[in-house]
Amino acid sequence: MKIFYGWKMVFAAASLQFIQSMMLHQAFGAYVAVLIQEKQWSKTSVSGASAMMSMEAAVIGPLLGWFLDRFGSRGVIKVGVIMFGIGFMLMSQIDTLLGFYGAVVVIAIGSSMAGYFPLNVGVIQWFEKKRARALSMVGLGLALGGMFVPIIAWSIESIGWRETSFGCGVVAIVVGYPLACIFRRRPEDFGETVDGLGVKRTTAVDVAGIEIPEKAEPEFTAKQALRTQAFWLLSAGHGVALIIVTAVNTHAINHMRISLGYTIAQAAFYITLMTGFQVIGVLLGGVLGDKLQKNRVAAVCMTMHMVGMLMLTYAIGPVMLALFAVFHGLAWGIRGPFMQAIRADYFGRKSIGMILGLSAMLTAVGQVSGPLLAGIMGDATGTYDLGFTVLALIAGAGTFLFWFAKPPALPGVPIKAQAS
Repeated sequence: MKIFYGWKMVFAAASLQFIQSMMLHQAFGAYVAVLIQEKQWSKTSVSGASAMMSMEAAVIGPLLGWFLDRFGSRGVIKVGVIMFGIGFMLMSQIDTLLGFYGAVVVIAIGSSMAGYFPLNVGVIQWFEKKRARALSMVGLGLALGGMFVPIIAWSIESIGWRETSFGCGVVAIVVGYPLACIFRRRPEDFGETVDGLGVKRTTAVDVAGIEIPEKAEPEFTAKQALRTQAFWLLSAGHGVALIIVTAVNTHAINHMRISLGYTIAQAAFYITLMTGFQVIGVLLGGVLGDKLQKNRVAAVCMTMHMVGMLMLTYAIGPVMLALFAVFHGLAWGIRGPFMQAIRADYFGRKSIGMILGLSAMLTAVGQVSGPLLAGIMGDATGTYDLGFTVLALIAGAGTFLFWFAKPPALPGVPIKAQAS
């Protein structure tokens, strides 16, 4: 039986997400903790590196989206993999904060070009009915990668952070480049159809055996999407979610080191536990996403993010840290893949690259502010308690952004006609 090529792209995307998650996203906190100890850099200054990664995504997002819509994702991902690996090699040689920032910029550009955004755009072009399932499988790679963070943490403590960083760079290129070559633009360009279902049907059959027209996929341009309330609510909600995610990735390990006296390896265990529940969340999301309203599920996840963050903030031992792992991990796993799937459901495939690129400019505010707020308040008070509490309450407020983000009216179609 021939395997639909879209699933091969899903495998490649999940594998690339695995590499980035293991080496960067959820392991970045381990590098932060050891550099603060070794270099005596402040929490705020190191947080600036995390913020720079997010700012870069905002700057190149629209340009990257335009390029992806017109030329596809393959070339972008190939260049991104190489830059990602080179960035880690450069980081292994740094001695100053400025050098650290420079290496992080290269890593960030590579991560953006071979990461979440272009990978999801590539997969979205090949799926419609099974879109939530496909994107959840891509998210599974991100979650599974986090489970290998203890290996990176062990390597940093036992072998050295410089050797670990350089090794990650080499592996990223050697393994990642062949995966990047798997990507193709649109199924129509290769004689295939979306979802691999053969000839695309224009009608469906109801329970009485009567053919009824299938609902047409929306085809919003970027300009039309910008005029909808849904675009802004989804972008704001996604940005608020990333406040929590990036703050945890950057500061959670250091928080456990300061507040509970844990070693980096001990703290990394709870990041692993968190990603274990993230895996469970991704699997649940793949089932729920094609059956329930994705925005309502995402709204519930925001409340779970809040509870998890409060458990981490006021943890006095393993039980509360485990609860943090459960709530935050499940919320991230379920919600994460939905972010692009909702936008594709609402706005269609036509200009999805540009729409996601413009969204990235707004969501970057959350990516930047989360680590910075936690770092600034941490330096000012000596602990992360105040900063984490404020971020948790912001996440709770984000529940309402997703709850009210309803599908927009199709452009050029009367509302009455859409309801019929």
